[in-house]
Amino acid sequence: MSTEESVPAASTATATTAATALSDGVSRYPVAPGYRVNVRSGPGTQYRLIKTLPYDVKVAIYCQKPGESISGPYGTSNLWDNIADGQFVSDAYVNTGRDGYVAPRCS
Repeated sequence: MSTEESVPAASTATATTAATALSDGVSRYPVAPGYRVNVRSGPGTQYRLIKTLPYDVKVAIYCQKPGESISGPYGTSNLWDNIADGQFVSDAYVNTGRDGYVAPRCS
């Protein structure tokens, strides 16, 4: 686990595996329980830290792009999820229920 990417907590909440659809057709996925995940301006820890997500949130994934490989509770992945304009989190901390892309590739 990269301590740069997240801060684990003592929480033992169970992750929800199903995504919740938004009215605009974008699905929301749960961040690993017990983690406050850093949001970056690009697909890697070398990018500027924008904010840290609170515990037990779900994030919308608008698109995904390859970047720095990160190890997290859902394995090791080089995919980064775009959760808002110019905001990315490592897919290794998001429970999408599968390896690989679940959204279009970012342009």
